[in-house]
Amino acid sequence: MKKSLVFFVFFLKFSFSQNIGLYSQFNGRYDFTFVGNTLNPVENSYQTTPAVLTTSSATLALSTNDIIESAYLYWAGCGTGDFNVKLNGTDVLATRTFSNILTQGQSFNYFSAFANVTSQVQSTGNGTYTLSDLDVSSFVPLHAQNSTNFAGWALIVVYKNTSLPLNQLNVYDGLQVVSQLQNNLDVTLNALNVIDNLDAKIGFLAWEGDSGIQVNETLRINGNIISNPPLNPANNAFNGTNSITNSNQLYNMDLDIYNIQNNINVGDTSALIQLTSGQDYVMINAIVTKLNSQLPDARITFPAPALSCNVRQLQINYTVTNNNATASLPANTPITFYADNVVIGSASTQNVIPIDGLETGTITVTIPANIPLQFNLIANVDDTGNGNGIVNEISDTNNLFSLPIQLLASPNFNPLDDIVSCNLGFTKGIFDFSEYDGSVKTNPGHLCAFYNSEIDALNFTNQILFLNNFEASQTPKTIWVRIDDPQIGCYSLTTFDLLTKNCDPIVYNAVSPDNDGQNDFFFIEGLRDIFINFKLEIYNRWGRLLWTGNNNKPDWNGYSENTMGNNEAASGTYYYILYLNDPGYPKPINGYLYLRR
Repeated sequence: MKKSLVFFVFFLKFSFSQNIGLYSQFNGRYDFTFVGNTLNPVENSYQTTPAVLTTSSATLALSTNDIIESAYLYWAGCGTGDFNVKLNGTDVLATRTFSNILTQGQSFNYFSAFANVTSQVQSTGNGTYTLSDLDVSSFVPLHAQNSTNFAGWALIVVYKNTSLPLNQLNVYDGLQVVSQLQNNLDVTLNALNVIDNLDAKIGFLAWEGDSGIQVNETLRINGNIISNPPLNPANNAFNGTNSITNSNQLYNMDLDIYNIQNNINVGDTSALIQLTSGQDYVMINAIVTKLNSQLPDARITFPAPALSCNVRQLQINYTVTNNNATASLPANTPITFYADNVVIGSASTQNVIPIDGLETGTITVTIPANIPLQFNLIANVDDTGNGNGIVNEISDTNNLFSLPIQLLASPNFNPLDDIVSCNLGFTKGIFDFSEYDGSVKTNPGHLCAFYNSEIDALNFTNQILFLNNFEASQTPKTIWVRIDDPQIGCYSLTTFDLLTKNCDPIVYNAVSPDNDGQNDFFFIEGLRDIFINFKLEIYNRWGRLLWTGNNNKPDWNGYSENTMGNNEAASGTYYYILYLNDPGYPKPINGYLYLRR
């Protein structure tokens, strides 16, 4: 017995632990067993010379048709930890660790470690397993003061057999303590689904239990004391025993399995484990439950749907599975599709989906205009459209599948004003729209190009390369602008018009008709083929009309149309009246010109 605990009772302060919770779940024709051994040569309460070994062995002996599904290795001991051990000579590193600290005047540390060794155990199969290199020797002198020097290891082996009933098997782990300091420990096992309690059982992996200490020690499930006498009496459940091998020499650790058929009810979704101890310091590391279960487990997935620019209609190719189940999923199981929280479509399974079976389906949904371009596309199987289902399942928490979606949309752009230039004749004009390359874009990362037609813009043909001196032979002319978003491959088209107006004509009022090629005619720039209805009259200084011109006559070259004989006008000053006959110029333009011979 640990008499030293009585001595330290006045110095007890606290104990730290990690809550036990669900680690993994198996649904199907599964069962489990424990394999493991202590590293204590004798129970630590009776050691005259404190010692802990570094290696021990145990044997796995499954039936011929048992197929190993998973194997979890736990090892533990006094001290702050040794997290690199060997299993059958193969190095094993801890991937998860647990710890506990008992303070009674001074601190006493305890640890547990975990590694998934499924592949190694599947490869080895039945036979002897030896754990080595677990060394807590440096911690033994301290822990010998309160007789808590210990170490040990265990394998939790989950196996499948076609002759087994359909079960739900849960593995819970953590590190929680019951002791003289903490007399009561309650552990709630969630995620249960009890369909039939026939052959229901529960297994415990615990450390540091003593066969000789049984002060107010009990183990209850749902309020009922459970026991397995003579190996595990009702008043000393954790007493260094292995109920798989019927050994009572598993010093300071326990690998015990109890039948709980009459202690759990059909329909239960949780179980309450209660431990009491008035003295013995017991650490619960893992709990395994096996319960008969016959339920489906619907899940749904879909790949990212194909996207097209400016299309809010999506085709979803979904798959409903019934893996990790213990019953078929019925036909007509409802499916609801959401864009964020908005229902956008519904479907249902067409056939009964067997265990490990699947069914595919396709649905086309339209994303409402009020849903932003970026949203979560959600499929929820066994959902009638309000989040509620109609099928009793192993788990209702895995029915939803979601993917982020970014709809493709043509890039935004700024509207462009029409450009007006002076009419150069027959509505021809010269235009500069080089600044539009930058001003049309709302995102500098977008690409911009200009085209003469929509067909050219769509096909990337005949791009307008020179934007600052573009000649339009006829106006109005529409210019097409293509704005591309290279990241998503979408584009937008916009247009602006090139327009011309009749600008003020420019009069050159010097005429020297000497055929030298300079000022041989009375020239008015911006007149001909622009103001096509113009009328021009030339008068001498006495007001006599000498010449009348229009768009169909050549420019005046200094000759009079109204003079008999020599009609050559003499050098001097003449006057003109220009009637543009244009709505923009209702008044005539008049002035003088100088003729020099």
